[in-house]
Amino acid sequence: MMLHGWDAIGQAGPQRVGGKAWNLARLARYGLNLPPGQLIGVEAYRQWIERSKLKKALLEAVDSAQPTRFDSLAAVVRELAAIPSGVELDNLMAGAVAVRSSAPQEDSASASFAGIHTSCLNVEGVVAVEQAILKVWLSLWSPAAVAYRERIGLAHEDAAMAVLIMPLIAAQVSGIGFTKDPRSGRDDRMVIHATRGLGESLVSGQTSGDEFLLAEDLLDDSLQLIQFTPGERSLRVDARPGGGTETVPLPADNRPLLSESEVLQLGEQLRLAAFALDYTNPDFDLEWAWDGTQFWILQARPITATSRCTYPELRSQADIWTRGNTKEVVPDPLSPIDWGASRRLVNAILKEGFQLAGLKLQPGAQRAGLFHGRLYINISLLQWEGYASVGVKPEAMNRLFGGHQPTIQLPEGQSHRLAQIVHLLRYLIKAPARLRAGRKAVNRIMSTARQWKQHALPQRDEEFASRLRQYARYGRTAHDLHFLQGSASGSLSFLVDAIEARLPGQGHALAAALMAGGPPSVTAQLSYDLVKLAKIAVADPFTRQWLEQRSRHREDWRALPETNPLRRELTHFLEQYGHRGIYETYTRNPRWHERPDYLLDNLLQLAETDLEAQQQVQNEARMQAKRLVKQALPWWKRPMLNGMIAAAKRGSNEREAARSAMIAMIDPLRDLLLALAERWVEEGWLVQREDIFYLLQHELFAVLEKSLPGDSLKPRIDDRRRQFEVWLAEQPTDVILQQPDGSQIEQPDEAVVTQAVGDTYTGIPVGTGRIAGIVRILTSPEQGERLGQNEILVAPSTDPAWTPLFLKAGGLVMETGGYLSHGAIVAREFGIPAVVNLPGILGQLSDGERVEVDGSRGTVSRLK
Repeated sequence: MMLHGWDAIGQAGPQRVGGKAWNLARLARYGLNLPPGQLIGVEAYRQWIERSKLKKALLEAVDSAQPTRFDSLAAVVRELAAIPSGVELDNLMAGAVAVRSSAPQEDSASASFAGIHTSCLNVEGVVAVEQAILKVWLSLWSPAAVAYRERIGLAHEDAAMAVLIMPLIAAQVSGIGFTKDPRSGRDDRMVIHATRGLGESLVSGQTSGDEFLLAEDLLDDSLQLIQFTPGERSLRVDARPGGGTETVPLPADNRPLLSESEVLQLGEQLRLAAFALDYTNPDFDLEWAWDGTQFWILQARPITATSRCTYPELRSQADIWTRGNTKEVVPDPLSPIDWGASRRLVNAILKEGFQLAGLKLQPGAQRAGLFHGRLYINISLLQWEGYASVGVKPEAMNRLFGGHQPTIQLPEGQSHRLAQIVHLLRYLIKAPARLRAGRKAVNRIMSTARQWKQHALPQRDEEFASRLRQYARYGRTAHDLHFLQGSASGSLSFLVDAIEARLPGQGHALAAALMAGGPPSVTAQLSYDLVKLAKIAVADPFTRQWLEQRSRHREDWRALPETNPLRRELTHFLEQYGHRGIYETYTRNPRWHERPDYLLDNLLQLAETDLEAQQQVQNEARMQAKRLVKQALPWWKRPMLNGMIAAAKRGSNEREAARSAMIAMIDPLRDLLLALAERWVEEGWLVQREDIFYLLQHELFAVLEKSLPGDSLKPRIDDRRRQFEVWLAEQPTDVILQQPDGSQIEQPDEAVVTQAVGDTYTGIPVGTGRIAGIVRILTSPEQGERLGQNEILVAPSTDPAWTPLFLKAGGLVMETGGYLSHGAIVAREFGIPAVVNLPGILGQLSDGERVEVDGSRGTVSRLK
């Protein structure tokens, strides 16, 4: 019945050892500093309660509807307490110990049981330990425990208790730490409470203790102490006669109980523990102790009650989390290394425009979330910020963003019109300068990324840490680039609204036609250059034969003669675009300069593309749309049309340019991570280089700076890889509603699956024209060889790697996307009929059937 050591406790599983012991066993496995542990499993409790013959009486007492049921229960407990436990305490650790409760449901995300079950400190000797075990078991049936189980819906029949025994730390200072500020709900704040000696007085509320408020540096994830509040220098204790409490003064000393360096060291250990337990939702309440030499973690449980960090107007509403837009470029789960960057970078991109408009943003509001391993956006915040800043209605924000999520309720009886006008004027005045700065930032960052690629890789730990911090800070301070990525769409929205006002229902389609052709975005130019490369390559008979036979020989293109046109042109192409890749947002995915197979596999078909004919189609569509729009606009607005089109086109191109620059920064970062991984593989800390993508940035720093042992990495990587495989097999819903009480409702995708009216499906029109063709369903750009000329490309999502396939496709149909998505931008440029935001369309259409795609009306129709 007695388990010795954290390894044995961890292997027994949570149902046998309870939530508290299970969390601590995991932390020990992940290399955190814990005292040794012994445990009496729940089977010992069950045997004891069965032998006592009083389980039936206990259940009857708690099930009684009489007002005196707790008095009845107390009598049963007193009788039960006289029964000897019969537990054999073999090899009990010497010295004073702590005897702690560990029920199977305890310290879980749904039930903390904080302060409900008994724990006994400073227990010494076998007899005293036996008595303490009995107290812990009996606390399972205290009135408070019974009431708590009933409140959260746990059956009394299932109640059980394991008992954890740990040596008592001779604590000079101890306390609790919250890795998320429970008062403000900010996940970039950490609160630490500290008191002298053991933490009983702090946990029981006898004293407040010193409070340290820490902030996460948004530039490199380091922690900073931003506020110290001295605790009470007195202790509230029970008064002897007559009940009540009295205050006992403590030695007067207002100096902090921990130095700043000690607080930061403790904060880093608590953060490492929280993210090790759950990096997707690292909000934990941890108990700790300081013995004058090192910090010890004594308990870890999820925070179950916290304030919501949102706008006052939204606090009574659910948070709407959607991946209607994000799953276009990141459809699969994020690796920890990518989520660590995304949880801050997404905020930086999405809030730049609202800040420029002068909107007072909610400090600490989190716009990015990870559910089922996927990236979701809190569109409730964006809908409110768009409305409060410049008057964009929530429905319009949804159309721009894509997806089929609900909208927030705007407050009734409040007029924001004056503030919206002021914000809009401020934005219009300040935006041009920021856009110019953003354009310069693109060139500067592309140049910097190329320089980084030329740097020799570090050789020492401190050099790796310094380089990682340099890259992180550079990327996160690129505010002008963030503005360009997140706010370059204002002119497009203005164009659509202007057309929609005169030609209702045609704004999106006509804007798409007006923007066909013209100066290409960097992504479109990539495709054009690839077609030119293909034509040069196939013009050479030897190269054409080499490409035709490549499916059999799979030879390395670099083995071709230096004078070979394919080798020459592909070398030039990769110098310009080698930082791109298939689903390139994932750092774990290879870049084209590492693995250009996808490009090589599509060259033969791309060589057949007629760019001149496509350009003619683009010009005709643009001119026809311009004539229609000019006729509809009032005379005084017609001279402005060309400027509006140019601004909208430039905004879309700048959005693509900003994305390319951000991807360029990932390339040298990936090189750096893989170089570090090679060292750690040699150390035996990793099994393979790619394991490093299962770590978070601050975990890399912790190992490099010797605050986390390297040999602790394998267990957390193994666990995260298993979780990743589970997520990869899931088909998560696109919309999750997080209620004010913290509960979640996953909106079933069946509720938004595109339904046909007759033989026609309707989505968002993003590309001009109309075409009939054969459906070709692809789920990855690597399947591009299956797509024939002028076939209808039907895909779940598209990122820039799909773009060359647009040149072969006659039309585009996508499950995801909105008017600002990558697929929409490039489809408009190429002038191909395109309809997006058709969830479930892959399951509705069949490969090989004929459909008509109408980019003007946003419809996809089956043809007989």
